[in-house]
Amino acid sequence: MSNPLPDPFADRPDWAPLPPRPIDVVPATGGAELRGRRVLVGLPGLGWRGDLRADERVVQGSRTYVPVIPEHEWYRAESEQVEVFAPLVPVERVWVETIGERRPAPASSGSGIRLVSLDAPARRPPTPVFEADAVTGRRVVHVDGGAERRDLRAVTETYSGADGDICVRVTPEVEWYRWAWRGQAPTTLEVPVHLLWLE
Repeated sequence: MSNPLPDPFADRPDWAPLPPRPIDVVPATGGAELRGRRVLVGLPGLGWRGDLRADERVVQGSRTYVPVIPEHEWYRAESEQVEVFAPLVPVERVWVETIGERRPAPASSGSGIRLVSLDAPARRPPTPVFEADAVTGRRVVHVDGGAERRDLRAVTETYSGADGDICVRVTPEVEWYRWAWRGQAPTTLEVPVHLLWLE
């Protein structure tokens, strides 16, 4: 009984959707517009903090800073049109999430451990939801007909849907966060697990 379940997408049969494009991270020191973008902050060799959004750069004296807002506060500010506190982080400590290009999957080392460099935030390849231990609250991408729907959160774990499909219920991120600050239950969509990836 210790044998893992077979991979239903091994050799990617024709009916299996392509995974979404991965998230790459680039330094905010480049010229990209930052307002509303997902960012990570931290220091090489120390660590990284995510679930943040940025506003446009601010120059004070000879230093450039990025106003960084926890994602739930950013959504509240945008939805409710209220002011929120945004600490200024030196631009060299901010990295911007971008949608990368599809690359061939790296050869598996078989150990299950993936080592990364501490010089920059790690690249996160999309992970099929059916491979995840837990998905509630996680960012997911719904791929349907080649289109990628992002800015979604899973609100359930996997379950057996009415049609017998293994499914997860998802909601737009703004509704996920509104659920926290207003207590207003989100509208959800039942999505078959083979169409969902962790971002």
